[in-house]
Amino acid sequence: MAVYTEVTDEALSAFLTLYDIGTLTAFRGIAEGVENSNYALKTSTGDFILTLYEKRVNKEDLPYFLGLMEHLRERGLSCPLPVRGRDGRNLQELAGKMAAITTFLPGVWPRQIRLEHCAPLGAALARLHLAGEGFGMTRRNGLGPEAWGPLLEKSLPQADSVLGGLGAELQGWLARIQAEWPQGLPTGQIHADLFPDNVFFLNGEISGLIDFYFACTDILAYDIAICLNAWCFETPGELNVTRSRALLRGYQSVRPLFAAEIEALPVLARGGAIRFLLTRLYDWLNRAPAALVTPKDPLDYYRRLRFHFAVSGAGAYGL
Repeated sequence: MAVYTEVTDEALSAFLTLYDIGTLTAFRGIAEGVENSNYALKTSTGDFILTLYEKRVNKEDLPYFLGLMEHLRERGLSCPLPVRGRDGRNLQELAGKMAAITTFLPGVWPRQIRLEHCAPLGAALARLHLAGEGFGMTRRNGLGPEAWGPLLEKSLPQADSVLGGLGAELQGWLARIQAEWPQGLPTGQIHADLFPDNVFFLNGEISGLIDFYFACTDILAYDIAICLNAWCFETPGELNVTRSRALLRGYQSVRPLFAAEIEALPVLARGGAIRFLLTRLYDWLNRAPAALVTPKDPLDYYRRLRFHFAVSGAGAYGL
């Protein structure tokens, strides 16, 4: 369960007086999510989400995250809208943590990915990229290529306990990815974590995108590569090319890709796979015995990475 900071109903009722959203009628912790504490709120005026930002989130990044959501909503993207308090601020403090309230989005995330999810996802991602244009802030990708080497170094002494020879294999793969990492591709604001549990569907259509707390300024096509890894594998090592083709066609129906972006797709997919492999490996090796969140198996992304190194071009993804 992803509630790390408990909040009493008395403290929450007092906190809500900072806002003009009515009085508290009910609240509950939300199990999804691994980075922050989240609560679903019901007040006399409607439904909201309360997020308390835990120690893994740099509070200096919060104005970017909240500002980006406001910017995207202003441009028609369905995503949570931060609620501003009576003092005009969208960031407050509760239980010793920085906290924000956002609007509630209806819908459910797909527990089982189907083909019909993929084209709408691609189109929604492209709309996000276009809506992000003109946003006045930037944020470096703290889990981009520059971070992968140090992250691997932290896990290297124990990596072979997960799979024999894993450490050396990752060193070789990472060197290749970093040497081939593309330069000069279109950049902008990316979500960087658009997994199925961050996409809501309602009546067969996308009703909203959530959880922008890994968002950053980076290569737009890298965001596509992350989605290919998260949405298009039937098993960890077997790409469903019908899904990937639908995702890419959906994206290009809104924002056609440049030839250089298409050419770079295999190395970007390798980068997306090694990024999540390395973070999952670190969490797997450093999990606390009484951890509230069960770490995810890093070998799922190891098998994806093996697939990406076996392909010779973007045609393998349906282009």
